[in-house]
Amino acid sequence: MTKFEQVKTDLLRNQYTWCVTGVAGFIGSNILETLLKLNQKVVGLDNFSTGYQKNLNEAKSAVSSTQWANFSFIEGDIRNFEDCQKAVIQCDYVLHQAALGSVPRSLDDPITTNDVNVGGQLNMLTAARDAGIKGFVYAASSSTYGDHPGLPKVEDIIGSPLSPYAVTKYVNELYGSVFETAYNFKSTGLRYFNVFGPRQDPQGAYAAVIPLWTASIIAGDTLYINGDGETSRDFCYVDNAVQANILAALAQGEAAGQVYNVACNVRTTLNELKGYIHSSLVKFDGGVAAPEVVYREFRDGDVRHSQADISKAASLLGFEPTHQIGAGIDNAMPWYLNSLQKEAEPA
Repeated sequence: MTKFEQVKTDLLRNQYTWCVTGVAGFIGSNILETLLKLNQKVVGLDNFSTGYQKNLNEAKSAVSSTQWANFSFIEGDIRNFEDCQKAVIQCDYVLHQAALGSVPRSLDDPITTNDVNVGGQLNMLTAARDAGIKGFVYAASSSTYGDHPGLPKVEDIIGSPLSPYAVTKYVNELYGSVFETAYNFKSTGLRYFNVFGPRQDPQGAYAAVIPLWTASIIAGDTLYINGDGETSRDFCYVDNAVQANILAALAQGEAAGQVYNVACNVRTTLNELKGYIHSSLVKFDGGVAAPEVVYREFRDGDVRHSQADISKAASLLGFEPTHQIGAGIDNAMPWYLNSLQKEAEPA
């Protein structure tokens, strides 16, 4: 039995109250669904800036009515300290997922990115400290590694940040460290590496690459690749991120208050990713044609290669990824197809 299987068994026997910020978002709603299935109580906070009511609706349809009754929702903003206080009161654990993601978005609007990611996390840390929260986990980012060329990425070796988004995520870690030193309040950072899966928005200017390319291939559109296609990433299926959050929140002793990579320690190039997506689509629709590809300029703020060393999370948290990239894309594909079909339906 894995560490996470043991934890899930324990949670089914013991009910706690969890605050999940960004609960209507992609990762947040997947965390919500998992916790409710484990018969936990959840208080969710979201302002719907990047989250959607439909994500909450999907989570509701995936659990029983009794389990859904354990969820209470606060429409609020992490930039408002009173909203943060209201969300954490009487909670045991906080999983802080709310943020403005996307390197391009941060380059377009660094001020809002900083207000949400830095000011919002400071509000949540302060509210959680005051409420005596047992375990605080926040979404950090692989962008913190910046221009450091070493592979795989190891938690204690980083470079200079390459975007405003990366700066905000590094500041999150600095605040986490300061709160432990100054207030003896520990928080655990999870450096996500290219998380993907169901409920990840396939539309919009800042759509992530996997849902965006899936939509393009289905539509028969040209696939645009930034650079030569040999840029690589360590793609992480959302179930792996959910597992890491729960393990980190419950961590004790040395394992608490650390920063961990959350990924699979597998490097996939964009050219390889295109093949994975097309192959998965063919399993559902053999008539899907291979896409026409156009290579264009590298994107500002992007690092060339990314791959995570996950040995620290494995040894201290018991983290074991359950899905590699191929299996993750196959798992997510029915959702992508259904979501894109709904988008195409007339209003």
